[in-house]
Amino acid sequence: MTVQGLFSAKSSAAAHISAVPRIAIVGRGFSGMMMAIALMKTVRTPFHLQLFDPNSSVSGGQALSSARSSTILNTRVRDLSVSLGDTDDFNDWLCSNAEFRAAVPAAIPGFRQIFVPKEIFSDYVYQRFSEALAARKDITVQVCHEAVVAIRRSHGSRFLLESANPANPLFDTVILATGYGAREAQEPEPVTTPVRAQRLVARPHTVLLGSGIRVVDQLQQLRDAGYAGQVTIISKHGFLPQSHTPNSADPVFPAEALPEALPEIVRFIRAACREAENEGRSWQSVMNGLRKHARSLWQSLPAREKHQFNRHLRAIYDSHRNRLPEAMYARLKSELAGGSTVLCRGVAGRRGLSGIFFKPARSQVEELLHAERIFDCRCRAPDLTSPLIQTLVNAGLAVPDELSLGLAVNQRGQPCLENGTMVDDLFAVGPLGVGSLPDIDLVPEIVSQAYGAAERIGERFYPKSKAV
Repeated sequence: MTVQGLFSAKSSAAAHISAVPRIAIVGRGFSGMMMAIALMKTVRTPFHLQLFDPNSSVSGGQALSSARSSTILNTRVRDLSVSLGDTDDFNDWLCSNAEFRAAVPAAIPGFRQIFVPKEIFSDYVYQRFSEALAARKDITVQVCHEAVVAIRRSHGSRFLLESANPANPLFDTVILATGYGAREAQEPEPVTTPVRAQRLVARPHTVLLGSGIRVVDQLQQLRDAGYAGQVTIISKHGFLPQSHTPNSADPVFPAEALPEALPEIVRFIRAACREAENEGRSWQSVMNGLRKHARSLWQSLPAREKHQFNRHLRAIYDSHRNRLPEAMYARLKSELAGGSTVLCRGVAGRRGLSGIFFKPARSQVEELLHAERIFDCRCRAPDLTSPLIQTLVNAGLAVPDELSLGLAVNQRGQPCLENGTMVDDLFAVGPLGVGSLPDIDLVPEIVSQAYGAAERIGERFYPKSKAV
């Protein structure tokens, strides 16, 4: 049975909806689907689940926006399980897939170390969702293809979700899983600009905006499709993703106590990377170990040093934590070395009739880059100005974090208010909390948070429920 078919089948039990607690998830990208899986596997008493998303099809969100088989995830199979406590779940799913085993025979008996296409991971997530739903005869699920524009308290502690449907019922718990905004960005669309009668460049020219994995994906998809023209990548800080090691780098980190000030922390980490390289390990192993300390480190920094990190170091950090599979990195280096792709450090501005205006780093003068196509591959920060987020802030149900990168939340995604209190029954999971929880845009962290939020919901509303 398809996922949509399961939704329809479960919705047929609508007569029971009013008798059980109601939970709403806003967003059906990876964060939303993971939250639904965690709820169905954790909360053992009946509930009604309603999923809101204006996109008619289930999507993987901004981080998993492409369904092209050529687009490879930058995280190994061993770190992509959606089953809490079972890191081999995705690997086991791949091993049971005869078609995948036939296509990737060299990895048998296991696939833990490999990188797989995004569509394969999406299939896995949706199958696990379908299985969790099919196993719960005591819950109902409904999908609404409407954009939620406001969330308000109503009738005491319950929530009213405002959308195009004026008859939306009240909800006991609401989970925001909108990723980077009220609507997820999809596959980067080219902005095709008119070309004058006389070609303005000697060969076809495409501009890619961004510096992360999506820009490398787009570059390699262009080449795979036969594009032989010039490509210019415009990056604000000029950093592109670094490479993974051939095999997974087990996390290591010095046992000494970390210093407290940001400059000393940076020097400490650089020294640890050099030491690891000298001892035959890799800097990647140190960065993997740093992730275990990143959250407590971040929370211990004063606001001034957080701003310094965000201005001067975040781009470097992101290029070392969001790494490319070794083969993709080799292709990228070859592209840059051959001159067919050029990396330009600077800020992209407005688009003109024949290209895009660009201000190079350390320059106050804009110049026009002539281009026939422009792909915006930048990952957006959470949109705190959206009507949905603004209603929460105005109602005192949420506040921006110290840097206004997202909402201030705790480990489970509960909004943290300025007076130190937590908002009950409201959660913001995934990248919406990126300013409070470093790396919360990565799959393992989202999985852990989703189960933590589900446990909290179970504790508050269903005291007898137990996680399985």
